[in-house]
Amino acid sequence: MFEEKDSARTPVSELGEFKLIDHLTKHFKIHHDTTVKGIGDDAAVLQPKDKQQWVVTTDLLVEGVHFDLSYMPLKHLGYKAVMVNLSDVYAMNAEAKQLTVSIAASNRFPVEALEELYAGILAAANGYKVDVVGGDTTSSTSGLVISITALGCAPAEKITYRSGAKENDLLVLTGDLGAAYLGLQVLEREKQVFQVNPKAQPDLEPYSYLIERQLKPEARKDVPKLLDSLKVQPTAMIDISDGLSSEILHLCKHSQTGCNLYEEKIPLDPQVMATCEEFELDSTTIALSGGEDYELLFTIDADDFPKIKGNPNLTVIGHMTAASEGSHLITRANTKIPLIARGWDGMSQEEN
Repeated sequence: MFEEKDSARTPVSELGEFKLIDHLTKHFKIHHDTTVKGIGDDAAVLQPKDKQQWVVTTDLLVEGVHFDLSYMPLKHLGYKAVMVNLSDVYAMNAEAKQLTVSIAASNRFPVEALEELYAGILAAANGYKVDVVGGDTTSSTSGLVISITALGCAPAEKITYRSGAKENDLLVLTGDLGAAYLGLQVLEREKQVFQVNPKAQPDLEPYSYLIERQLKPEARKDVPKLLDSLKVQPTAMIDISDGLSSEILHLCKHSQTGCNLYEEKIPLDPQVMATCEEFELDSTTIALSGGEDYELLFTIDADDFPKIKGNPNLTVIGHMTAASEGSHLITRANTKIPLIARGWDGMSQEEN
């Protein structure tokens, strides 16, 4: 996790928009030869390589809807905002190359606070070798708003859509699920304790993995490279941002298939299982509906199973069926129940 700096307060108005942008972006460096011109002109200039296609994705994060600054440090927020976008690029089986970053901040955010936010963005850009090539800053009358656009590319034959899955394809998941949602529940609980007793000192060590998955998630940059090295071309792919059930149903809808998901195959970290017991929550429900795990969910041809068998990064959790069969969860008791999407809905501040 990141270290927090002591905060002074320099009003943004003391610098002005252009000096502020120069100040916040002075440490960014260029990693890719596809970036001809980055920050410093009216627009960035990019040069795609032959026979590659570009993928573009954008996300908007709004204070009070997508993050709570009472427990989300600004540096972590900057880092996470980048990860949210990079995850979408990797979900297309592409390599992330460039970012643009735009922020709107109210006058309660001094220059030093924005420095912390951009330090997280810088850490993510350097760690994932992505070029920050532009963006904008402006004032806000209601807190902090962050908009990031990510660009990536891949050979046309490698790019993977949600629509390519077919009957009998295997459903494969990276990593484990549920930790990010539970990390949020722990932080919300400690926030409530703090509001009652500001002197309370929480012991968060038993929840370290959960909190890190919530505050500092990592996009799966390694997966497209891993699949390429295994000579596996996924037939469909999506990232887990809104919950496993929602994402599976997206694949089924776009691919016009059904699926069978096996409860016993869903990978859970021991800390997730222990915390579910403590909070009296069902671990399968958390995995299906929690969201913000930023793992990748994809389908492969059944003939490719020997290539991924035993790989510690990948778990086969089910298979695709004919659309007429519908989408189901096969429970540990071997009961077949309809799969329902209950993940995060960005147009509501509640789970749907």
